[in-house]
Amino acid sequence: MMRILLLIGALLLTQAAAAAAPAPPRGLMPLDGRPAPALRLADMNGQVTDLQQLRGRWVLVHFWASWCGPCRREMPTLQRLSARIPPTRLQLVLVNTAESEDEVFSFLAGVTPELNTLMDRDGRVTERWQPRGLPSSFLVDPQGRLRYLALGGRDWTTPAYLNFLQALTAP
Repeated sequence: MMRILLLIGALLLTQAAAAAAPAPPRGLMPLDGRPAPALRLADMNGQVTDLQQLRGRWVLVHFWASWCGPCRREMPTLQRLSARIPPTRLQLVLVNTAESEDEVFSFLAGVTPELNTLMDRDGRVTERWQPRGLPSSFLVDPQGRLRYLALGGRDWTTPAYLNFLQALTAP
């Protein structure tokens, strides 16, 4: 009897959590919740970021390249997003795909000087994550599971995306 009550309680908690989750805006595809692939890269200053160390908060993992037109248009919206939602609630992890530091530095200096990016010099991390084009952004939940995917560029500060992300990451 106790076991049945525990199962019913777990089911009710799962349903309540699903009901409390905001509906994703158009263009943000729900994923199956499988564990996020490993991601451990250094930025241009040699500072290493490991996705495992970011557990406990939502993470937006964004794959991009300077030659990508939609990436160029989207990058300033990511900078504005970072100013609207603090990194304690939503950590932005930008991953440049197989470009030189000079290319990346020139691009970021002219478009989004306050954002930092990790360097996937050999493209192995990008290959592991398998984005279906650039830009691609994955939302990883606080437990390290893949929850949403955005393919292509977008304005992350439109009301639909901003409201969704603020509700999703609310304390």
